[in-house]
Amino acid sequence: MPSSSARTWFITGASRGLGRAYAVAALERGDRVVAVSRSAARGDFDESHGDRVLPLAVDVTDRAAVFAAVATAAEHFGRLDIVINNAGTMSAGMVEEFTEAEARAQLEVNFFGALWVSQAAMGLMREQGSGHIVQISSIGGLGGFPSTGLYSASKFALEGMSEALAMEAAVFGVKVSIVQPGGYWTDLYTSMTSTTPAEPYGPLREELARQWAEGSIDSDPRLAAEAMLRLVDSEEPPLRLLLGSMVYDLAFDISRRRMEVWAGWEEVSRAAEHAIPAPGGEGSP
Repeated sequence: MPSSSARTWFITGASRGLGRAYAVAALERGDRVVAVSRSAARGDFDESHGDRVLPLAVDVTDRAAVFAAVATAAEHFGRLDIVINNAGTMSAGMVEEFTEAEARAQLEVNFFGALWVSQAAMGLMREQGSGHIVQISSIGGLGGFPSTGLYSASKFALEGMSEALAMEAAVFGVKVSIVQPGGYWTDLYTSMTSTTPAEPYGPLREELARQWAEGSIDSDPRLAAEAMLRLVDSEEPPLRLLLGSMVYDLAFDISRRRMEVWAGWEEVSRAAEHAIPAPGGEGSP
């Protein structure tokens, strides 16, 4: 049985990968978990967890269904303490290759799904006066890379929204964190979709394939779950948390390069601003 201090988690994409790792870690410490996925089932988790896990089959791109799921979770467990927007998809392809449908589909889950969950959770957490929303971003939220441009677009949108949400939520005692994981052994890459290749990008694709063949060894999702526990246990969680040495080093590298470019164009930047009276004021023609 959970202790009186047990917390209630609401985790999307909880049936596999990092989402499942987060859910299992929470359950093993005695917390309660609302496990959300398109095909959620009680059989996804060990029977020993009993009534502390509530599987809910929800398509996070359906706003009404998301709000109904949050209401069901709150009614079942009484409150929500931690919400993890983990559900996500990846579609690979050069920016020019994406059809309208493919581009919109990439943002539906990664951005709009997280937005609907965040909106629904905020209504409840605002009334509670407490809670922690964790947005699972990516190294793709740090920068754009060849063949993952639309994936990065979805994560950039998620991070921009979440920065604003963090400042809005703080007024009500609600915390927001953005987690940027590196590589873990999940099915994100094996389940991703791809655009129809355009012939001019053949050489670039070959070069990318060569680089990936030399790639890194991904980590056990349990390491990400351990980091998640430390994050949600913190009295002052950070707005951003990097998971993995590769992502940590890459974040600093990207930031340095951006600052170098900004500094190199400082004169042009500053020359583009000079305050003048509002148009239409006294003395205007």
